[in-house]
Amino acid sequence: MKTFATYNKRTKNLIFLLVCLAFLVLLAIGVVSNNLIAAIAAGGGFAMLVIVSGTIMPSPEANRSQATERTLEVASQTLKNLRGGLTAESAPTICSLLLPQTSAAAIGLTDRERVLGFEGDIPTTHLPGAKVAGPTLEVLESRRMETFVSVDSRQQVLKRKSASRGSTFGIIVPLLVQDQAVGTIKLYYRRGIEIDRTQLAIAEGLGQLLSTQLSSYELDRQAELTARAEVKALQAQINPHFLFNTLNTIASLTRTDPDKARKLLREFSALYRRTLESTADALISLSQELTQIRSYLTIEKARFGEDRILESEHVEAGCEEIFVPSFLVQPIVENAVRHAMRDEGPLHIDVHVARDGNDILIAVADDGLGMEEKQVQNLLAVDDADHVPEESKGTGIALKNVSERVERFYGAGSGVEILSKPGKGTCVTLKLADAARQSGLFAQ
Repeated sequence: MKTFATYNKRTKNLIFLLVCLAFLVLLAIGVVSNNLIAAIAAGGGFAMLVIVSGTIMPSPEANRSQATERTLEVASQTLKNLRGGLTAESAPTICSLLLPQTSAAAIGLTDRERVLGFEGDIPTTHLPGAKVAGPTLEVLESRRMETFVSVDSRQQVLKRKSASRGSTFGIIVPLLVQDQAVGTIKLYYRRGIEIDRTQLAIAEGLGQLLSTQLSSYELDRQAELTARAEVKALQAQINPHFLFNTLNTIASLTRTDPDKARKLLREFSALYRRTLESTADALISLSQELTQIRSYLTIEKARFGEDRILESEHVEAGCEEIFVPSFLVQPIVENAVRHAMRDEGPLHIDVHVARDGNDILIAVADDGLGMEEKQVQNLLAVDDADHVPEESKGTGIALKNVSERVERFYGAGSGVEILSKPGKGTCVTLKLADAARQSGLFAQ
């Protein structure tokens, strides 16, 4: 569908050409008839037209600049509408954005089965919701751009430029994600002659634009699914040693201290209920995460003795209300209990939360066994669960996993820092970039 601006520009160009011809004719008549005044007037008028045209008509550089700006704007708008993928909700808006960029009379978008969106004034029965027709299926199968007559026909009519009156002509371009056709973009024309090299290039470019943006959406979706799978797998890895030791402790307390056994059983039940109900994309307040940690430490103190684990919390006012992914801090505390505790004496664990500009810092420090530098480096270098020592598996999430989740959720500038000294202890610090500002709990 040609826009009003397109017709307006062509009309101006035609008028300008006619006026130029009129001055040239007048100039020729003046020269032939030796009419000096007419010749001068015609020549002056023609010269003025040339000067004015050079002033008001855009230069090639200006045209290229405008085309680039228009392309970037279209790309930005389509990307915004494709954030949730190619759907029946997003497709109509995308069609209306793309149609003015072509000389087509109509444009459509499909997935592998149905028409999702349509914009234009060409009569067709294949409106949103209709099943894709033969030519579209051909392109989905071949994964190549093709031109067709009777674009929505059930029969394939390939690469024909002429047809009976009333036929519609079109270009169908596959939308490819990971080299698989996930849909098509279809450009409709009233005449086959309108499908020239320019329109073919535009159609191919639009197909590549949408394919690139859909590929980006798919990568984000896969990353989200991976994150969910990681947490689900970790939830399934309930450390049998922790489970059996807790049950044995509760069983022992039922004889010596029934009240404490009941309290411990409630803590144990609440701990695992929250663990199994949490999901990778679940955000919980930091205060909830700290409550989960207290439940865990209550169980471990019942097992080792109240005086063997001494915990403390220092949380800056307001920080407890920020939202964090579940299982972000608890795994670090678990690692301290399981790997830092000496054979004798208490283990002090301090959880410190503070604001650092727009960032939030969460530190878990202990005064336990500590580690050599090489061990510290290995903690964040593990890429495969098969390479994690058996004693490091269980309910705790590996520090490598915590590091990846922090970077994935909070972006650039976020991460995990580990400082440790043999015989002195370990401090693990999580930097949540821009978390203070995003929480909206702090005045800027």
